[in-house]
Amino acid sequence: MQQNNGLDKNQLISFALFSMILIGAMFYFQNKQATEQQLLDAENKAKTTQTTIAKSTKPAVVTNLNDSVKTTSIQQVQLKNKELSLGISTLGGQISTVQLNEYKAYNPQSDINDRDLLIFDRNNSSYGFQFKDKTGKTFNTKDLIFTPTQSGNTVTMQANANGAVIQFIYTLLDKYTVDFNVKTQGLHQLVADQKADFVWDFNARGLEKGRAQEQTHTEFNYSFNNYKSFDYDGRTEMDEPDETLNWLAIKQQFFSAVIEPQHGFKNSKGSQEMVEEGEFMKKFNFNGQVDLAGNELNQNFKWYFMPLDLPLLKSYDKNFDELLPLGWSFIGSMNRWFFIPMYNLISSWGLAAGWVIFLMTIIVKIILSPVMFKQHKLSAMMRVIRPEIDEVNAKFKDADPLKKQQETMAVYRKAGVNQMAGCLPALLQIPIFYALFRFFPNMIDLRGKSFWFAKDLTAYDDVIKLPFHIPFLGEHLSIFAIACTVVILIYTVMTSGNIQQPQQEGMPNMKVLMYIFPITFLFFLNTSASGLSWYYFVSNAINILIILVIKYWILDEKKIHAQIQANKQKEPKKEGKFQKRMREMMEQAQEQQKAQQQQAKKKK
Repeated sequence: MQQNNGLDKNQLISFALFSMILIGAMFYFQNKQATEQQLLDAENKAKTTQTTIAKSTKPAVVTNLNDSVKTTSIQQVQLKNKELSLGISTLGGQISTVQLNEYKAYNPQSDINDRDLLIFDRNNSSYGFQFKDKTGKTFNTKDLIFTPTQSGNTVTMQANANGAVIQFIYTLLDKYTVDFNVKTQGLHQLVADQKADFVWDFNARGLEKGRAQEQTHTEFNYSFNNYKSFDYDGRTEMDEPDETLNWLAIKQQFFSAVIEPQHGFKNSKGSQEMVEEGEFMKKFNFNGQVDLAGNELNQNFKWYFMPLDLPLLKSYDKNFDELLPLGWSFIGSMNRWFFIPMYNLISSWGLAAGWVIFLMTIIVKIILSPVMFKQHKLSAMMRVIRPEIDEVNAKFKDADPLKKQQETMAVYRKAGVNQMAGCLPALLQIPIFYALFRFFPNMIDLRGKSFWFAKDLTAYDDVIKLPFHIPFLGEHLSIFAIACTVVILIYTVMTSGNIQQPQQEGMPNMKVLMYIFPITFLFFLNTSASGLSWYYFVSNAINILIILVIKYWILDEKKIHAQIQANKQKEPKKEGKFQKRMREMMEQAQEQQKAQQQQAKKKK
């Protein structure tokens, strides 16, 4: 009987030719992209010069934010350190502009990160304290006009509300921290409650390439239980009536704005609304209560506007590292203690990010090589006994399915083949796959790093642009995703010879399902981080090479066949716990089936 042993030597040559063509295409697109980028840079430079000239001659315009306030009375006070540039508005005494000086945002026109990275800007954020007076009416500090006084990197904003004095004192500290001290005097004459509401409305502006991916990572995050517990909400509503929040964050893919009250937020509620198109990703609203002492609000807050860099987040010792979505439990630990240190070590050698990922892939494959060897040895053993399995299927073609399955398992048991041994590599791959699925889109060190034709390894490459929209694919095709899909298909062809076809009518053809799986991967990877696609391309290419090396140079199927025959001559091997349990379950099911058949005969 002819066996499907995967690829023959002609197919091996075809694979080598395909690899050469694929690498050549990658270099072609890289050179093409570099030429286009040079032309685009020259064009942008000319536009920037024209814009600068236009700005120098155009008079300043102040937007009318509140009809009851004269625009001439609204000012912005500037604070700046190495990491942050802040603008504090006299309208509401609130931070109105936040720029991270050391980072850039994605620019769709140039297709690179060359735009000022502004978390707060153009009124996308508005916050203040809301009080209820003794008549039952509410007033909000967002509507007040404050008078600024600046001293170095400290600004005091002061406003008068019906005789009560409200002060917001902002101090720009080191790195990404802003101290926000709130003081009131005479407020007790106005308010009746022992609480105030902190209300924050925020529209998260897109900062990255890949809208769908960034929206997925834009959500509420918060800590409670004295910074020991953490939760997040990426859906619609958040409601924490019983917990006191130590801090609240609106987190995006790589950056976050965090507000930390000295005594926490109580009865916190929030909502978020997805924005389908335009410059904003999501609209957020948060309302949390803060306690008053003697009907006065004297409490210290802190704002943090920071990149999601793991060492930085850990340095605050406030559970901020949970903002980085590296995965839960074992998955997150694998990223924190294995993949991130490995990436940092290899990148310290001065290699390009793409080659760092390449070496990471090889290291992971080396670690998994003993398990993979066992898997491929099992595959070879199953190929050798395939004729016997086919004989059993032919002999018991019309027999009871349970009986046929029992006879098939008996063949495996006599040959010393443990079918479940092949599940171990698959089980090991699942946590690694999910860990890397979290690693590549959230590793800020990869943000903006280019490799070949991919300009950002945390976003998709879109060198092939389509003139129309394809559902689930979009308006582009990722070369890395296509390359990954092709090598997975080749790997599937090489391993599908071991798949036993179902004999019962109506059962799905497993080979067809295996070929469909790589195609679905294309839809998944086309809008995912190109670093992830590159990793899986390299990983599956190495899998193909390993199979070829094991098949032609390591494993000898004649020796395996002799070993199987020797196993048959020995006394039956003691069943493993799983095999024994499976046999007992099948025997029990067979007995129940016989009993049901006998009952049916009696009824007739």
